[in-house]
Amino acid sequence: MRIDLSGQVFAVTGAAQGIGAAICAELIASGATVAAVDIDAEGMAGLQGVTRHAADLGSRDGAHAAMDEVQAAHGRIDGLVCSAGGVRGQVGRPVEEIGEDDWRAIFAANVDAAMWCAQAVAPGMKARGVGRIVTISSGAGLRPSLTGIQAYASAKHALVGLTRQLALELGPHGITVNSVAPGFVISNPSTARQWEAFGAERQKAVLNGIHRRRLGRPEDIAAAVAFLASPQADWISGQVLSVDGGHA
Repeated sequence: MRIDLSGQVFAVTGAAQGIGAAICAELIASGATVAAVDIDAEGMAGLQGVTRHAADLGSRDGAHAAMDEVQAAHGRIDGLVCSAGGVRGQVGRPVEEIGEDDWRAIFAANVDAAMWCAQAVAPGMKARGVGRIVTISSGAGLRPSLTGIQAYASAKHALVGLTRQLALELGPHGITVNSVAPGFVISNPSTARQWEAFGAERQKAVLNGIHRRRLGRPEDIAAAVAFLASPQADWISGQVLSVDGGHA
């Protein structure tokens, strides 16, 4: 199956590194025009073949401004990939130690950003009668998180709920909304530190719990996103695709 996204404009959030950067590359390889969006302007400097839009997506105003900028540059947004998120530098700690700022920072990055970006692009997609929205959730949105971070597991569960609710609301307008739930992927310095912190024994246990006996690659996630963004996935909506090598 050849995925052809020629003539389509996609906004990809969280594009500066790891999974987001791989998604940009995969969409470009499939013929799409890509607008990369991230709070880390310097991190996007190495991306090729994209327009770059620096923005903080954790607030409604910031997300709407970023999507307006993309639409001004390209005339429209046919697809939105919400890859922004992550653990915001946090590590697993006992529940008694969690403060409001830490809790809210993870929700802002993982849930708020997706909500406000989707809200910003929905009117244009509705007017054209077609659109694609793909969120990047996590295995932590389906079960407890290996990170041990309460806010991360909670936010990713919330993102799955948002995905399914938007699919219901936007489906009659020709817009599909799906999520890709990665397993453990070493995609940036934070995930590399998490993996190293596990130690050899726990690393072995994690690998033994994966049918394919390997960690994921950003390209594994990007390939799934490209499929869900494609015309071939037109009758798939409200779904969460686990891309985790098989989870025991």
